[in-house]
Amino acid sequence: MQYAIEGVSRTPEIFSQTLSPTVSVLVPARNEAENIPILLAKVAKAFDALGLDGRAELVLIDDGSTDGTGDVAASQAIAYPFLRLIRHRRNLGLTAALRSGFRAVTGDLIIFLPADLESDPEEDIPKLLHKLAEGYDVVAGWRQGRADGKTFASGIYNTVSRRLFKVQAHDMNWIKAFRREVLLTLPPLRSDWHRFLLMIAAQQGYRIGEVATHWYPRRAGRSKYGFSRIPISLLDVLVVKFLLAFSQAPMRFFGGLGLAALSLSGITAVYLLLLYLLTQTQQRPIFWAAGGLALAGLLLILVGFIAELIVSQAEQIKEMEWRLDTFMAESGYRQKPGFSPGQPSSSASAAAADPASTSP
Repeated sequence: MQYAIEGVSRTPEIFSQTLSPTVSVLVPARNEAENIPILLAKVAKAFDALGLDGRAELVLIDDGSTDGTGDVAASQAIAYPFLRLIRHRRNLGLTAALRSGFRAVTGDLIIFLPADLESDPEEDIPKLLHKLAEGYDVVAGWRQGRADGKTFASGIYNTVSRRLFKVQAHDMNWIKAFRREVLLTLPPLRSDWHRFLLMIAAQQGYRIGEVATHWYPRRAGRSKYGFSRIPISLLDVLVVKFLLAFSQAPMRFFGGLGLAALSLSGITAVYLLLLYLLTQTQQRPIFWAAGGLALAGLLLILVGFIAELIVSQAEQIKEMEWRLDTFMAESGYRQKPGFSPGQPSSSASAAAADPASTSP
């Protein structure tokens, strides 16, 4: 059975030798040394079950761990040749870890999993990939049986996000799978914006799917996320909504506010004029307020023009980058990176030889 999306024909048999897609599993980790061996074993079983030998990799980002997470992973490189290790010298946060991973992955299909084993890779990797095969561009996991004390707060966040962004997914911040083209079109992610990958992808017109997955209690270590992040997350939701709604047409926002301020100023001026003509009285505080509204309206419209110029320049830069990439691809200067079946990845081998190695 074929699936066609925007002119692209896709087939559910994504693991067939004719299509031969490569799969990258992206795992950020901080102080998860005890979980790493189990994680690698489960990922290996998932790859074997799917017949992905030589066509899959696991990119592990050690985000400034202090418990030897990177060393434990490096020691496993020979046993698991699909492993690639990236190390941050200090903790940069989950979004920065994902950015490093996005730049490093080479697969056609990219899966994001946590290192804490609250998701079981052996179960969830096949689920996510098979859902992608149904024609979706992004697939989100939906935690079942969650019992970590954060269900209520997470429910509020997910409900607000669904209403604002019209994304029909129950769990915005859980495991995900993407087609590579989705990641290539993502805008630069600011700090903590990993939460909004689904919303941004939906805004760009990609099809979002969902699959139920089981939640497991953490085996070792402790959670890096507390309740203090909830207010920040809700504020970030509003910021992202604003940027997605008005980043391509800022004059609609600033110009709209400016016109509203000018209109209110004009109505106030008419009121003051009629008041003076009929009663010969003056209301100086209201007069100055009307003047302030007029000035604010003009400034907002001016900001809108400046923002439009910035957006226009950004679009021209994107067009130039696209033309340059196209030229270099046609000239043979760039080739898509791939796997060497049966050979350990260079990153993992280097990490095994030198545990202190880092990547920029």
